[in-house]
Amino acid sequence: MNSSSLSDTPPTPASTDNFASISGKSVRPGDRIFLGLSRGSGIALLVIMAAIAAFLTYRSVLAISGDKANFFTTLDWNATGTEPKFGIAVLAFGTVVSSVIAMAIAVPVAVGIALFISHYAPRKLASTLGYVIDLLAAVPSIVYGLWGALFLVPHLTGLYGWLDDYLGWTGIFEYGDGAARSLFTVGILLAIMILPIVTSVSREVFLQAPKMHEEAALALGATRWEVIRMSVLPFGRSGIISASMLGLGRALGETMAVATVLSPSFLIGKSLLDPGGGTFAQNIASKFSEADEFGQDALIASGLVLFVITLLVNGAARLIIARRKEYSGAAA
Repeated sequence: MNSSSLSDTPPTPASTDNFASISGKSVRPGDRIFLGLSRGSGIALLVIMAAIAAFLTYRSVLAISGDKANFFTTLDWNATGTEPKFGIAVLAFGTVVSSVIAMAIAVPVAVGIALFISHYAPRKLASTLGYVIDLLAAVPSIVYGLWGALFLVPHLTGLYGWLDDYLGWTGIFEYGDGAARSLFTVGILLAIMILPIVTSVSREVFLQAPKMHEEAALALGATRWEVIRMSVLPFGRSGIISASMLGLGRALGETMAVATVLSPSFLIGKSLLDPGGGTFAQNIASKFSEADEFGQDALIASGLVLFVITLLVNGAARLIIARRKEYSGAAA
């Protein structure tokens, strides 16, 4: 059989189906069903998000229009009575400060643990540590809260005294007396809670680093740390950012653990060690059951602010990752 007869041979049905599938023209019923389910899932997600935003916005307008004070700057929360007066200044400050403290503590430790598991620890030890880290992520929030209230708070007074002795002159770490139920304690507890999330995601990203790059660096005489600094960390930079944003999302919205540890008050202290403060989620959880209809609208308004903050944080993370496409690993 010559080459001309081969070229004149019509394509088989299987090859035609494969070509149609590759070109995006699905002809099989299963392809149409899967395409419809996938597209419907994406549309349903957008509809749910839009419905949540519309509901929060509607109820928030009802509350803010009846507020006699500035919703964004008032240092008080009294959404009951004939003249309600409430604002989110203390809640926004407490939420942001506690989350920043948690990220500052958790991210470096989590990245270090992930690097140790993926590139330093023996295989058996690495698998054991990985299992323990994953198990920490499954612990309920209320358990962390009880542990923080009964164990962490009493044992932090020594650390508070040390910070006051050496850094109290800054005013940020000035400490008097009383229980360590402050935003700094909340930040430490949140750091422990988000540690397994950041560690697990970072570990999986580091394990995907191209082995050829690492072996080439070792062949050129690089040390283990130089290999990690030049090959692993640049490759996993976008993954670290994504893991950090996942952890930040939990820190921003954590409720029960914060409510159990923190002594709520509507005061913004100059020191991080001052008892009191508040967060959006903690305030909603503690006041929603006793609030009237207008009070619930006010709490929903504060929830809308937290919703917007979360969207802005995730959007900023996506922009950072988009600018670091060369580190996404696609070319590996």
